[in-house]
Amino acid sequence: MSEPVRAHEQAGGMSAATARTIEYAIIALCLAALAMIFQPFSLTLYGVGAGLVVLGALAFNLIPHCRPGVPVRWLLKVALIILIILVVALALAIVTTYLYAWYLEASR
Repeated sequence: MSEPVRAHEQAGGMSAATARTIEYAIIALCLAALAMIFQPFSLTLYGVGAGLVVLGALAFNLIPHCRPGVPVRWLLKVALIILIILVVALALAIVTTYLYAWYLEASR
């Protein structure tokens, strides 16, 4: 018995090879980022690796959607939602930091 087709899964979606390639690329990105972080030679590579770890962690959320039949447009929509959540969390962290600094300055 076949699994029921979901609304976002269409006949014109990704092939199995494309889905597998995207999945392996995300995993390779995560492994390369970890290798850059744990290398003992260059602070520049460490900085690049630190940024790639964040990007890889966000991209790793796309792996459940890398299935044959899922359109690439759906994958991009999920990536955009994840990016928006990251930007909102970053904005909240920055605002909280400024408010805490203002509170410390006022309590002197």
